Amino acid sequence: MFKGKWMAIASTAVVVSMLTAACGNGGDGTSGSTTSPGGSTPPKEPVTLKLYTFGNEVGYNWTGTIPAFEKANPGIKVEVVVLSEKGDSQESLKKLDLAAASGDTMDVLMFSDPASYAQRISLGMAEPLDSFIAKDGNYKVTDEYKVDTTLNGKVYALPGKFNPWYVLLNKNHLDEAGLKVPKDWTWDEFMTYAKTLTKGEGATKRYGTYFHGPQGGGWMEFMKLAMGNQTTGTEFLKEDGTSNLDSPLFKKTLEMRVKMEKEDKSATPYTDIISQKLAYRAQFFNQNASMLLIGSWMNTELGGTDQFPLNFNVAVAPYPKNAPGDAAGLTPVTTDYVSVAASSKHKEEAYKFVRWYTTEGQIVQGKNIPSWSKVKDSDMSAMIDTILSKTKSPEKVDKASLNSVLAMSKASKIIPPAAYQSEVFKVINEEYELLILNKQDIDTTIKKAKERTQKIIDSNKK
Repeated sequence: MFKGKWMAIASTAVVVSMLTAACGNGGDGTSGSTTSPGGSTPPKEPVTLKLYTFGNEVGYNWTGTIPAFEKANPGIKVEVVVLSEKGDSQESLKKLDLAAASGDTMDVLMFSDPASYAQRISLGMAEPLDSFIAKDGNYKVTDEYKVDTTLNGKVYALPGKFNPWYVLLNKNHLDEAGLKVPKDWTWDEFMTYAKTLTKGEGATKRYGTYFHGPQGGGWMEFMKLAMGNQTTGTEFLKEDGTSNLDSPLFKKTLEMRVKMEKEDKSATPYTDIISQKLAYRAQFFNQNASMLLIGSWMNTELGGTDQFPLNFNVAVAPYPKNAPGDAAGLTPVTTDYVSVAASSKHKEEAYKFVRWYTTEGQIVQGKNIPSWSKVKDSDMSAMIDTILSKTKSPEKVDKASLNSVLAMSKASKIIPPAAYQSEVFKVINEEYELLILNKQDIDTTIKKAKERTQKIIDSNKK
């Protein structure tokens, strides 16, 4: 029955079309003094686990990570199956689906985003971890990790890396304008900064900020700006599958986008982004925009690269809030979802690897900031030093602001994506374009987006 379900999935493009690429590679490093939870008692019989991952060697340092686990856990070997040497998550998922449909041996699975994680959980691909967690000290995932991976009341994965969104700042531009690096701020303050930082006219104009989306139904984070700093209600669809486009925060996002582009003229015009195929790295590093809202996969590039050298000082600010009294630190987050395969014959050993990898293993790997909340400040600082040391000009990065933002960041609750989520994205993207191109107003945009989204929901009801 399991194999049959996956034959069906492997033959359709629906599953793959919704998936977004994972981002962020870091530098090498193997330091870490944090004690790993769980014991290291070897199993009675030697076993070999097969780990299926989109992560290549460059991005994940498997040759340094796996031996450390095997040394700490005699009797357990791990065979890494890299599904894409390019680290392409879409290519990886196609190969993973085919492997599952073929009944290949699987023990540990890695997913790069909530959509691919939630969809494959609904198809029975991963084992619930609750019973293993109960035996392993009965810890709470929300206490142990900064990302809550709970779906429908159960835990099917533990989170690996921790890539919160933040705001990159051209500190030279801030100094020139007499602005401080924000440690806690609102969207109103963000908009004021953007307006103040905007300078010049015409082809040489410098914008206060650059928003890289939406584009072709992708980069939809930029359609949820005011929704991002919330514990719940951060998506266009609610957890029960109904539309969330009535949210006043969706309307607020549209209002901000229109005001900044049309009135304040502080954000790069949408028409330029699309017609010129602008790239966010070039806009920021070439100093065409003073602020960039983006994910912290950029940590590995903050000090500049061969392609984009850093010719100014960079600071980091947290994701803006809607009101001063809102909780600080909540932000969109990307992570790796590390699961035990439901078909594994070695689930106890597979769980042991998952738990180790998402805790001490992240420090050993030395590529990203871990989701594990038990990481010491000294370890965090050392990891950032390691990551920045691989860039061209690490001394130009305000490490104190980067440390502060990463330490305070936390993810909102995951809302399981619907199978038709990409259709909803496309609708919202299309209606936004009509708005930003002056072909309809905000109320009409919301009305039409709601109506079209509801038709999609209704047509997918069973």
